[in-house]
Amino acid sequence: MKKILFVVNTMGRAGAEMALIELLYRLGGDGYELYLYVVMGQGELIGRIPSYVRLLNTDFDKESVLNDVGRRRMAWKVCRAFFRNGRLLAKAGFLIKNLITMIKNRKIQIDKLLWRVMSEGACRFAQSFDLAVAWLEGASAYYVSEHVKARKKAAFIHIDYENAGYTRELDQGCFAGIDRIFTVSDEVKKHFLAVYPEYENKTKVFHNMIDREKILRLGEESGGFSDDYEGVRLLTVGRLIRQKAYDVAIEAMKILKDEGRKVRWYVLGEGDQRKSLEKKIALLGLSEDFRLLGETDNPYPYYRQADLYVHATRYEGKSIAIQEAQILGCAVIASDCNGNREQITDGVDGILCELSPKAVAESIAMLCRDEEKRKRYGTMAQAKTVTGKQELQLIRELIED
Repeated sequence: MKKILFVVNTMGRAGAEMALIELLYRLGGDGYELYLYVVMGQGELIGRIPSYVRLLNTDFDKESVLNDVGRRRMAWKVCRAFFRNGRLLAKAGFLIKNLITMIKNRKIQIDKLLWRVMSEGACRFAQSFDLAVAWLEGASAYYVSEHVKARKKAAFIHIDYENAGYTRELDQGCFAGIDRIFTVSDEVKKHFLAVYPEYENKTKVFHNMIDREKILRLGEESGGFSDDYEGVRLLTVGRLIRQKAYDVAIEAMKILKDEGRKVRWYVLGEGDQRKSLEKKIALLGLSEDFRLLGETDNPYPYYRQADLYVHATRYEGKSIAIQEAQILGCAVIASDCNGNREQITDGVDGILCELSPKAVAESIAMLCRDEEKRKRYGTMAQAKTVTGKQELQLIRELIED
């Protein structure tokens, strides 16, 4: 029986991790031995992996990676990883060199720096695998390339590589040791190859798989909004991080309220920007109108009950949240950026707009006024289909080759 190892940075509540869980379930009937290693050894979604997947972490923390407690625990794990497995001078040199580069470029991203430390300080395993898969960029890619014994190796790219902050200097040639690179969309592929044009022949598109019937079923369960609001409900699902541009969304909401629009905006998710966003919401007098609801195990009743789904982000790979909203028949307004434009046909099943408070507010106001168009966009969005059959074949072909 052939062995497949999947390596992921964390098992926190995010789209890529949800897509991994779905892939593990789909591979369950193919007769492979499935293994999982989580570099950070933390994340609340670990309880959702199939029972037949063998977790290689001997110590695992189920605390969320997004709340204050979880972030403190991750900081401690980074410190331990720095001293584990030696090579302290090499680790320190890498951090100092690349931090100086980031400062010069005025774009400091500590997480990108620390992924290399986590990879170097991660556990090592003597066993060999038929296929090792790095599910995310950063630590998992470095770890699979440099520290895993496998006949074949693959790496997944879920983001706009050019804009996310990764560089060739940070990666240190890790993709040279990878046999197949999978990107989750055509746009993600284009932007990855802009950084690594030499890997065009081994890069293929592997769309996120999603269980449509399960989402529809969970959408009918109890839950969802509990405030009896009678106006137009806007919904956004995603981590509270800079990429998701909640600062723009809050300013757009201010415009809508100043115009007298009867709308309320709800956000499902957690992240390191919660406190700064709460301050901005209070400063603009939007505490009743822009609500950060936190995480939830079942977001789908919210999608089903929402009038509009808004996804105003700075960049994307391929948004699981947009796919979920479409499955549940939501009209979607999204910023016209990498990733989003591949999922929405402007004026057919949603709206693509400029990422500015004014443009977002105008798009929302237009669909608030036109309920018929809102319903038509939702119907067209729900008609989209995702099977995943071709994607599974890509995995099978790689391991059987």
